[in-house]
Amino acid sequence: MATATKSRASNATQLDLLSQPGTNGKANGRTRGKSNGAHNYDESKIKTLSSLEHIRLRTGMYIGRLGSGADPDDGIYVLLKEVVDNAVDEFISGFGTKIDVTIDANHVSVRDYGRGVPLGKIVECVSVINTGAKYNDDVFQFSVGLNGVGSKAVNALSTDFRVVAYRDGKYAEARFTRGKLIGEKKGRTREPDGSLFEFTPDPEIFEEYDYNFEYVERRMWNYACLNSGLTLVFNKQKFVSRRGLLDFLSREVDDSALYEPAYYKGQYLEFAFTHTSNYGENYFSFVNGQYTIDGGTHQSAFREGILKGVNEFYKKNYSGVDVRESINGAVAVKLKEPVFESQTKNKLGNTEVRSWIVAETRSAVVDFLHKNTTAAQKLQEKINQNERLRRELNDVKKKAKEVARKVSIKIPHFKDCKYHKGDKKRGDESTIFITEGPSAAGSMVAARDVETQAIFGLKGVPLNVFGKTKAAIYKNEELYNLMTALGIEDSVENLRFNNVVIATDADYDGFHIRNLLMTFFLNYFEELVTSGHVYILETPIFRVRNSRETRYCYSEKERNQAVADLRNPEVTRFKGLGEISPNEFGQFIGEDMRLIKVGVRSLAKVPTTLEFYMGKNTPDRRDYIVEHLI
Repeated sequence: MATATKSRASNATQLDLLSQPGTNGKANGRTRGKSNGAHNYDESKIKTLSSLEHIRLRTGMYIGRLGSGADPDDGIYVLLKEVVDNAVDEFISGFGTKIDVTIDANHVSVRDYGRGVPLGKIVECVSVINTGAKYNDDVFQFSVGLNGVGSKAVNALSTDFRVVAYRDGKYAEARFTRGKLIGEKKGRTREPDGSLFEFTPDPEIFEEYDYNFEYVERRMWNYACLNSGLTLVFNKQKFVSRRGLLDFLSREVDDSALYEPAYYKGQYLEFAFTHTSNYGENYFSFVNGQYTIDGGTHQSAFREGILKGVNEFYKKNYSGVDVRESINGAVAVKLKEPVFESQTKNKLGNTEVRSWIVAETRSAVVDFLHKNTTAAQKLQEKINQNERLRRELNDVKKKAKEVARKVSIKIPHFKDCKYHKGDKKRGDESTIFITEGPSAAGSMVAARDVETQAIFGLKGVPLNVFGKTKAAIYKNEELYNLMTALGIEDSVENLRFNNVVIATDADYDGFHIRNLLMTFFLNYFEELVTSGHVYILETPIFRVRNSRETRYCYSEKERNQAVADLRNPEVTRFKGLGEISPNEFGQFIGEDMRLIKVGVRSLAKVPTTLEFYMGKNTPDRRDYIVEHLI
């Protein structure tokens, strides 16, 4: 199935909870403060932290989640990105065509061949926030790192940090540990101009961590495709692209493309798109090299421009749904002052870019279709097919909704929550757990946070939808109810929950149901997975306890360790989620919740992977199982 990356409880949110009057609902805080001295709030309690001290104390504000390196969004990859971004900015500005990246035993080295950091400002540039050349449009016109924090955060969060600048036969070097300067050097050199950054993430901050080279390689490939002509070398492996986003998209869709991808590259806009036989829309959007996983105005303008260009070329008034169904696209824009809707830069908010992106995209699409008659013919065939299937589906939809209205106004086995995706208050926390059976659902309903956690209980084993058209959803009550609960019938953009969590038993039946649900999502709503909304819930398999301590274990290794540590332990094996009481379950879907994010290595491999695991090739699957049976 799709790749799954394991994540510990997110450290992205670090709450600054100070003791406040009356927070425990008991006596007035002022009275309690006088009696225990906890509220002696005077001048002595006011602290001024240095820039780097604040980064270490409130790490999540600067790099988001910490993690262990098991998730591509974990902090150690953010540190790497910040340093490589600086090197890429040099290339964008016309200096240096090569970047060397090495990771050895978690020690990272990044060498570029640009202009090099000005020798007299090397210490300030990596240790004083709001110091840098990226505020100067004459030096860096298109950069994501506009807040002047990147390399400073890397410095503050590393046990050892070394920066060397080479300029005109001279060099300057500075060494730091956890943000504190420990040494400087200056002199002459024969090294070519550029900068060298070396660092090791601090285990005091990141605890146990390891770099997953697969994630790093993917990031290097993205850099190469977004910067044609730039060569990146990671641990002696070379990444270079001559056709930019066309190379990027071709690798994603591989042989599943219905026609040769459309490609356009202008001064500030670059895009590529094609159609496949899959359902849904899939986009990869970038701003100044930053992957905007949640899209934004540039992505919506790109979609609108495609529709306008298609309708202008064919002299038709096709529906946007019919034109964009099964599309796979990549779009990148360069902006001098990008405005993102969050600190993580996942969504672009600049509204002024819409008109020119729409116009430029429309014109480029018309030009492409005029010059590529075969692609134009296949695209029109696909649009007509989408239109025909949509009309057929509408008839099925109508009948399904009539049946649903007769059965119940409410969605059965579904407990909604108060806040949903998009809500300013706690919208990012909104989560739906899809679980099996009434007992498991009952425990979760009793233990959940009613404001942000919804529960959808499956009645039985879901339908295997591999190879079936979308009409199968409307003919199956359970899948129809699930789709309705998620709010994705008309568009994945209408998803009501930020996190969709599959919570099945850790046994063979549970794994089978998990695969059936993943087939449902990947077959019809692939974008849910590619945009990072789908997770798998890890729950404990064992409980080991004695009269003094209780431990919950997620593997036999953890169980054996707990048995060795505790005196006269009692071991309980949970056969299913329903055996875990609501009192116990609360902690497993609370702050210490363990989630595995589900991702896709390559969109092109999804159909063949689903065919192998969920198709009718029983002999092949049987041989595989026998060969790998332990």
